[in-house]
Amino acid sequence: MSVVSEQSPRTSGNNSSANVREINVAHSPDSDDAFMFYGLATNKVRVPGLRFSHTLCDIETLNQKAREGMYDVTAISFHAYPYIQDKYALMACGGSVGEGYGPMVVSPRAFTEGEIKKKRIAVPGTLTTAYLALQLFAPGIETEVVPFDQIIPQVLEGKYEAGLIIHEDQLTYDKSGLHRIVDLGKWWQKVTGLPLPLGGNAIRRSLGPDLMLAASNALRNSIQYALDHREEALSYAMQFARDLDAPTADKFVGMYVNERTLDYGPDGREAVRRLLDMGHKAGIIGPEARVDWV
Repeated sequence: MSVVSEQSPRTSGNNSSANVREINVAHSPDSDDAFMFYGLATNKVRVPGLRFSHTLCDIETLNQKAREGMYDVTAISFHAYPYIQDKYALMACGGSVGEGYGPMVVSPRAFTEGEIKKKRIAVPGTLTTAYLALQLFAPGIETEVVPFDQIIPQVLEGKYEAGLIIHEDQLTYDKSGLHRIVDLGKWWQKVTGLPLPLGGNAIRRSLGPDLMLAASNALRNSIQYALDHREEALSYAMQFARDLDAPTADKFVGMYVNERTLDYGPDGREAVRRLLDMGHKAGIIGPEARVDWV
């Protein structure tokens, strides 16, 4: 699914198109990302000389596309960053951070944490931060990749004894009669004392410092606009809310788009470094991360 947002001011004359630089942006078709990009996608936020085109894709696909350097700005799982760090830097805004909550392992049966570590878990992708956190929680646990929106249905069908859920399913799993075995955001906070950084936005280094800064500021302004105009931004985001009612969508957006989305803060940045360092030392992540921010 793709949508295009024209961000350039109206101009006249034959040179108008030549003066506009297109920045292609990719993010997930989720209510929190839609809320975050509302200002840019609807022309509420404009940047002279820039036009932003938007491509919507599931996060694991975006992680893989980032390895190819496909988009100028792309949402990624933090787990993927070490594999793309030569092509991309991290934007200092746009992060999804769990403050004592995050991806969850759920099951039809009330397994203990010890029991669940011996089960085969359906996961949404091996480059997701959810997968990284799961491997840190249960080293060597057996997993199988399933599209994120099929994890709960396949667990209910009995194909897997448990599933690792992300996105809006974190608020709706209990309606399917599933038990939460472990909340990895809560586990991570207990172990480290830090929030769990799940996803962020990366920007292509080849754009150069000026364009990188301009695009980063545009995203920050888009986030601020949505926070300042919450009702209209939430109304826009509802089309991506996967059958959530308005109060639940509002709660989900509030979990992952807030003041920390404008800036991670010192503890948020430390959490990114700690997560990637722990993943590397555990042998889950191959390259050592060199985290730098725009």
